[in-house]
Amino acid sequence: MGDLNSGELVRRVLLSFRKQTPFPSEGAALPDSLPGVGWSDHWSFWQQGYPALMVTDTAPFRYPHYHEPEDTPDKLDYERLARVVEGLELVIRSLASDGV
Repeated sequence: MGDLNSGELVRRVLLSFRKQTPFPSEGAALPDSLPGVGWSDHWSFWQQGYPALMVTDTAPFRYPHYHEPEDTPDKLDYERLARVVEGLELVIRSLASDGV
């Protein structure tokens, strides 16, 4: 997810991820005033005028243990996490080869 000024980057990343990774994915460029859109490190890049996005599984909205003491490693799905990370590596390589 990204802000409205990052829409093209969101579109490119999503298309690349879907092309190279058999994993369900959604993406959106939304107003940064909506709750959750700027809740990570990408926000500081927006403040400097750089397009940026956040890759998220929407945990704060659906996972009751998010940032709580019971949010422990045994609750992670390492297989799915690895698939996403591998897909993101391919996206980064693709963006880098395009000169982005």
